[in-house]
Amino acid sequence: MAILIDENTKILIQGITGSFGGRHAKLSLDYGTRVVAGVTPGKGGQKFEDQVPVFDTVSQAVAETGATASAVFVPPPFAADAILESVDAGVDLVVAITEGIPVMDMMRVKEAMRGSKTRLVGPNCPGIVTPGHGEKSHGGCRIGIAPGYIHKRGNVGVVSRSGTLTYEAVYQLTSLGYGQSTCVGIGGDPINGTSHLDVLKMFNDDPETEAIIMIGEIGGNAEAEAARWAKDNCTKPICGFIAGATAPPGRRMGHAGAIVGGADDTAEAKKKILAECGIAVAETPSDMASTLLAHWGQ
Repeated sequence: MAILIDENTKILIQGITGSFGGRHAKLSLDYGTRVVAGVTPGKGGQKFEDQVPVFDTVSQAVAETGATASAVFVPPPFAADAILESVDAGVDLVVAITEGIPVMDMMRVKEAMRGSKTRLVGPNCPGIVTPGHGEKSHGGCRIGIAPGYIHKRGNVGVVSRSGTLTYEAVYQLTSLGYGQSTCVGIGGDPINGTSHLDVLKMFNDDPETEAIIMIGEIGGNAEAEAARWAKDNCTKPICGFIAGATAPPGRRMGHAGAIVGGADDTAEAKKKILAECGIAVAETPSDMASTLLAHWGQ
């Protein structure tokens, strides 16, 4: 099953002719992802890697190729409009990789998407990977910038605010022989499209996902909200890790949303809430997979 994407998902990439978007489009193609279109205004009619048609607009790309998901590799000043262009074109999923989108722009995006059928993941996120079943998991679906080769098909779902900690959890699981159903990087911005809670609900409903790693960080209440829901509703073992234990109060650390605004925003407060909700808490990043497996009884 997996969630959000699978090997049959057709992807279009906004910004495919840029150096960053092009590099990761090629890596997704190499992974076996069905990249069926690219979009760069003014460059319609070109071919990326001699195989992927480039269109001027998302609506043209959707009409010609049937793409249902979009990856946004568009510079920050234009990324909000790129997201909304995909929403207007009716795609099911938009994964915004772009870092540095102004908060006011994201407020506008959230308001414009109210009632929309489109799900936004990100911005400022590493994307989503559903590993395939083939050699080195090729044949799966990779949207974004995550290193595909560390993934292995399996039954652990991973959701994270941090890109690099997502990769760390995945690598630990794979090294121990446990694969992943889907790995979702939700991004570290204060205004994003998909929350920990949203992804936990999807993993809970997914028959292939048997256990979950949830990675959070200081700032906001998303992890606590997800943990409290999981206590009463989630049937699967969860390991949680909260980054930022050594962050000085009042200083933003890396992600735009990683700033302690109140007593409940600290790493210690979040870890306490997770533990009270029956979630096994990893004390260091190197313990995420082993903590899950111990909690899971594996």
